[in-house]
Amino acid sequence: MSTENQEQAGRKRPSTVAALLAAGAGSRFVDVRHKLLAKLDAHGKTVIERSLHNLIDAQIGQIVIVTGALTSEDLAANPSIAKYLADPSVSAHHNPMWADGQSTSVQIAIDAARQIGAEALVIGLADQPFITPEAWRTVAAGLGPITVATYDGQRGNPVRLHTDVWDQLPRDGDVGARSLMQRHPELVTEVSCSGSSADIDTLEDLHRWQSN
Repeated sequence: MSTENQEQAGRKRPSTVAALLAAGAGSRFVDVRHKLLAKLDAHGKTVIERSLHNLIDAQIGQIVIVTGALTSEDLAANPSIAKYLADPSVSAHHNPMWADGQSTSVQIAIDAARQIGAEALVIGLADQPFITPEAWRTVAAGLGPITVATYDGQRGNPVRLHTDVWDQLPRDGDVGARSLMQRHPELVTEVSCSGSSADIDTLEDLHRWQSN
């Protein structure tokens, strides 16, 4: 074996944690249900179930679900979601400050990743059920400080954040990694992905995708 191949074989692959942010109230979704619990397809899969199913299929590593307006108990009340929560590779972490914006959920995910000992965190949103397992894997394989998915040339989710940039992420406000990417474009690598990062924000969004 060549020296180069020996170095590659001995190099430890960075551990990666995937986080699904599911903390928001979904206030634009005018219905008796929370939007994440709305049925998305003819098989009865909910929005969050599809998102979580795709993420588990990606086989990235440990999965962290950040809850908020919906608690883990709310999710576990749905048998089809409860089976995912019973998976030892999946853990739910509640964000008591969820109403203060997405940045607080990102911080909960970072704290969980630190506890696990991860070197990278891949973040996606639970209301974006059309992010494919392939897209999750493609972003998770990124090697730069920040790797972001693109769809037809437009940036979306998920986003991979190496531990080197975690302390630079905002701690307040309704923002994730976008502001950091805007301030430091030299840190960002874009990767083209399949699927879509379209989100389900309104009943109209839900009905549009149900009809496809």
